[in-house]
Amino acid sequence: MLSDAASVDVDASRQDVAEKLGLWLSTLDTLQLHAAHQSIKAFAEETPAHVRAATSHPLEEDVHRVRSAMVQAITANGAAKAIETDAGYAPYRQCYLEQQRHIESKIASLRSHVRQVLSRASPQLKQLAYLDTVMDQVIGGREQRLMSTVPVLLEKRFEQLRRAQPDGWHDTFRQEWQDVLLAEMNVRLQPVVGLMEAFSNEVKKSP
Repeated sequence: MLSDAASVDVDASRQDVAEKLGLWLSTLDTLQLHAAHQSIKAFAEETPAHVRAATSHPLEEDVHRVRSAMVQAITANGAAKAIETDAGYAPYRQCYLEQQRHIESKIASLRSHVRQVLSRASPQLKQLAYLDTVMDQVIGGREQRLMSTVPVLLEKRFEQLRRAQPDGWHDTFRQEWQDVLLAEMNVRLQPVVGLMEAFSNEVKKSP
């Protein structure tokens, strides 16, 4: 929905994932990843062991609980629903930034918790948790800068709808505003979901 307003280059979006990642990484980032790889090799030398007595259910419940709370905060946002049609875009920008900060804080805490669980479970999962920590350090800043452009794109969409749909445009925008926030939440949650799924798979394989 935001691609029209942002004039997204479709061909660029089809770049190979590895190529995209390479464009994001500086020489320093590459050195950090190399150091992480050496540390992970050290983890691999630890005595192999099955996943320590555990079940994936509590972790899945933690992720589900945090995600549900964020969805509720977004969909029941009273401040956004109370914005008048003639108030302009500024109140939406403020609400979006507040929601972004809330999402970022909740997911950062959840991601840290999931890493801790994995680190205690087995050497293999400890490797994965450490790699996720490094990748977060390397890519996190760039992700933040990318996400900071979303309110700008939404403002363009706001103006586009106001010009094109004199009747009912405000309700349309409010729904799109909410949908974009939910999409951002899900994107930010992807690393957490990946860690949780890896843990669940290891638990299933453990006798």
